[in-house]
Amino acid sequence: MKVLHVVTLHTPTHDFGGPTRVALNLSQGLRRRGVDARIAALADGFDGPLPSSVESVPTWLFQARHPLPRFEVSGITSPALLARARRLVSGADIVHVHLMRDLVALPTALLALRCGRPVVLQTHGMVDPSEHRLARLVDLLGMRRVLRRADALLYLTETERREVAAVAGPGRLTTARRLVNGVPLQDPRPSSEPGRPPTVLYLARVQERKRPADFVSAMPTVLRHRPDARFLLAGPDTGALAGRMLALAERLGVADSLEYLGPLDHPAVLERMRRSDVYVLPSLVEPFAVSVLEAMSVGLPVVVTGTGGLSPDVEAAGAGRVVDSRPDSDNGPLLGRAILELLDPAENARASDAARRLVREQFSLEQVVETAHGVYREVLERRR
Repeated sequence: MKVLHVVTLHTPTHDFGGPTRVALNLSQGLRRRGVDARIAALADGFDGPLPSSVESVPTWLFQARHPLPRFEVSGITSPALLARARRLVSGADIVHVHLMRDLVALPTALLALRCGRPVVLQTHGMVDPSEHRLARLVDLLGMRRVLRRADALLYLTETERREVAAVAGPGRLTTARRLVNGVPLQDPRPSSEPGRPPTVLYLARVQERKRPADFVSAMPTVLRHRPDARFLLAGPDTGALAGRMLALAERLGVADSLEYLGPLDHPAVLERMRRSDVYVLPSLVEPFAVSVLEAMSVGLPVVVTGTGGLSPDVEAAGAGRVVDSRPDSDNGPLLGRAILELLDPAENARASDAARRLVREQFSLEQVVETAHGVYREVLERRR
């Protein structure tokens, strides 16, 4: 079986985050099963020739062009990729598109349908009803046709399934199956390191939607009780916010306890998680954060907001803390109290064990790959 994953963007520092990581994880797991899984994507931020593989997965990368910079990832494309797309999709048994309203994934999905190739869609919470005029135009010109004609749709949550159905409009939505995100279970982090201060980590894109300001605003609450605590802000500064976060820490009088690490490659992400005590992601909306799964895979307790797709699982398992998300309020004190609870050694150890158990039992990559592989087989059988 030959499977082509189509995802919008890959960069050395994983600026596109979850969808690219999911495509890589699935491709690695499928290849271990003997499936010829490959990835096609745009590339940006590389020095020199573009790599022909990423983390051992054969990859076709094409240099990103930015004709519509105000739309960020949605506004990038590559004439070279679009020219090569017919040959790429024609050589695949399954075309697995990580779909969004963009100039890469959506055109490739339309082309794959035109070529008669089996198409599996995975939307990652990126396709929902919108009143934006351009989004509605994109839906009219192509998105609805893709959603209705594809062979399968993979969704993360029931909310996402309903939202995608609303975009598809009246009529039958393509065959839908739930596929959660999964990650490999990692070696556990050490229980303690002599001389290392308590470390609180935010590791995700630094952008408004993920509320890094709430992370910084939590610092005074924590530092009043744990003055030796260190706060690390890491990830691509896609929202041009890192400088503002450092300035906010200065105004709050806690600048000496905050460090911005910038973007990290994947091995460095896991290593930084192993050397931290609490992971914090205060996003307003987070469909199914891979970074939260990766933190729990090393046994790092998490603090997340109630609007995240993983939040019910975190709360039920005792793998961390779930706090309210109030869009128009400073959530810093709420986060601060939750962080303090998890900095207690006994509570941290309990949450750490629960986090690894949750990943092992419900979100292991092998289980997710098995489900995806089963969907591919069903699609091919229906086609026959």
